[in-house]
Order: sequence, then C-alpha cells, then structure tokens
Amino acid sequence: VIRWRRSRQMNERVLAEDALKQIHKSEMRGQVATLDSVAGALQISRDHTAELLVRAEENGLVSNEAGVLHLTPEGRNAALHIIRAHRLWERYLADQTGFGEAQWHGQAEILEHSLPPEEVDALAAKLGYPTHDPHGDPIPDASGQYVAHGGQPLTAIALDQPAQIVHIEDEPETIYAQLVALGLYPGMTVRLVEASSKRVRFWANGDEHVLAPILATNISVVPLPETATVVVESDSETLADLKLGERGKVSAISPRCRGAERRRFMDLGILPGTVISAEMVSAGGDPTAYRIREALIALRSEQASMIQITRRLEPAA
Repeated sequence: VIRWRRSRQMNERVLAEDALKQIHKSEMRGQVATLDSVAGALQISRDHTAELLVRAEENGLVSNEAGVLHLTPEGRNAALHIIRAHRLWERYLADQTGFGEAQWHGQAEILEHSLPPEEVDALAAKLGYPTHDPHGDPIPDASGQYVAHGGQPLTAIALDQPAQIVHIEDEPETIYAQLVALGLYPGMTVRLVEASSKRVRFWANGDEHVLAPILATNISVVPLPETATVVVESDSETLADLKLGERGKVSAISPRCRGAERRRFMDLGILPGTVISAEMVSAGGDPTAYRIREALIALRSEQASMIQITRRLEPAA
C-alpha cells in the first residue's frame, strides 16, 4: 500500500510539472493555454486536469483568468527548472551516451522529473554549461535566463537564400523521426528552391529533399548572407571514398557523429591531421580495414562516411 501511494504521488507530481511545462510552451508560442489544451497535451481527462490546475492555483503557480491559464512568476520558475533539466539531459544523452537521436526526447521526459536544482546545476557544469540542446532549443541557466535561437520556419525564407538550420522540433516524435531519417541536424546549411502549399523542396549537404509543408515548418533556420561561403559536407571526400591503397588526412568529423561513437573515434586516434590508409575489404564489401596510427581498424561504410578527409596522392607504404 505504501509503495502504491508513493507511486501515485510521483505520477501526480510528474503530471503537475508537465502541466506547468505545457502552459509555458503555449505562452512562448503566443498561444492560449486552457484546461482543454493542457488535458489534450497530457492525454488525461478534463476532470483530472482540473484537479491538477486547482492545486497549482492554490500553490500560487497558475492563475486562471476567464478560462485562460497563465503562469505566475513562481510557476514560471518551476516550469523553467523542468525545461532546463530536460534539455540538459538531452545534451548529455547526445554527447555522452550511445542513445540514438530518436531516443533522446523520451528518455529526457522521464529523467527531467528526478533531478533537484543542485543536481541540475552539477549536470550543467559537467557538460560545460551548454546554451542549446541537440535540437537547437535554448537551455535556461540557473536563473532562468536563455538566448532564443532566433530562427524562422524554413518555408518563410526567400528562395535560393542560403540558410543554416538552428532548430528541429522534436515533437511530435513521428515527424521528428522523419526529419532525422533525412540526416538533418542543427548547423547544417540549406538552400530553399521551392515552397508551395503542396511541397517544400530544398538542398542540404548536396542532396535534394522534398517535404510536405507540415514537416518543413518543424525546421527553423537563420538566413546567411548571400556572400557567405556555403560549407556543404558532401563537397568534401570522406574515408568511405578511399579505394584500397589510397590515403587521406582527416580534416573533420561530421556533426552527425555524436556521443559514444565520437569518443571512440577520438580514442582510436581519428583526429584532424591523422593520415589513414585503406588496407583491405571484407568479402561482403563492408566493413573496410583502415590503418590508423599503425593499427588496423575495421569501420563500416556508414562510420567511415562521417570522417571527412583530404586525399593524399602518395601511395600507402
């Protein structure tokens, strides 16, 4: 019975915190937060939502003006604490673990409720006080201050205007998964070539992408000057382009390489300036064995494609 009560109390606390977070999201988007909108976001009944909101109002966290919900200063601070914990967890999962992009949000949704402020501060310090999560959302500091990404929807920029992705919305998860599958990420340079009510067409990393407008609006960008040098990842060769006996010098590791994979590359000595040669290929054609700092290391083609190189013309020794 005691365990059941503790579990129920925990669930109610999580729902109450999620309600504050949802109201904050609505305020930041210029939308009206109501009992129905919060109930829909939390996927619980109107009666249950009403109970949560009454308690939040009694605790001085929420005000209700003719059915429109607003956070009080205390409620906003509580919401920002949860948002900060969530985005720091996502940053941690992206940079320090092997979790895939599609798993970051769900994991952070669970973990965000388990950290008191002092542990959130410790996590921020461990990560070097990052300002944005891996999706491009700003991370509030301990005082609740943050710098917005300043982006606009991809569909809003002028045609042929070079732009940089600064944010990819991670909700709903089904849409985010589709954008991740295209290899899109914050920091990528794009160029919009068509935007209509039926489709949005743009170039990114040398590939043409066509999206439904509802998907494209989840990508935020900032325009780049027309005179800016557009750095396109596919313009440079990668380790996967080397034929047997050829050599290349590492110029960069793709931003697509994160967390445990990136640390493994560093542990293997795959750093800018390292010279690598292709030595042998498995019978099935993948993986390929590369000589890296006097050791033979097998890498799959998808791994090798994340290591950008400049080709060395002299043959391997």
